Amino acid sequence: MSDVIFTAKATATNGRDGHVKSDDGLIDLELVNPASNKDDKQGSNPEQLFAAGYAACYDGALNLVASKQNLKIDPETTAEVSFMKDETDNGYKIGVTLNIEIEGLNPEEAQDLAEQAHQACPYSKATRGNIEVKLNPQVV
Repeated sequence: MSDVIFTAKATATNGRDGHVKSDDGLIDLELVNPASNKDDKQGSNPEQLFAAGYAACYDGALNLVASKQNLKIDPETTAEVSFMKDETDNGYKIGVTLNIEIEGLNPEEAQDLAEQAHQACPYSKATRGNIEVKLNPQVV
């Protein structure tokens, strides 16, 4: 195993209709399953939490790749994580669309930079070959 830089820790109880809390207490959320919420309860869900983490991680990789090329960009990354039926095993799966807004590049440069960041991003590495990830770079 590689040298560990840091470890994040969170504990969940009662699955999608339960609670999740990080060891430092910064994340302390009720969970609600949007697909079966008939009581209009308020709460987060695993896909929302994954979207937040993936967006932050990918945006960091995008900035890193750009800085190594001396590119001045001010990107914004929005991750859309979809919960879907998996026809292969009659279960469920997730898919991700990364909407990336980049200033100061032409569309081809933005696409190239987005793909480079996708190769560098730890979340992209972890999910590669496991879930479909669509890159949607846009020049603003």
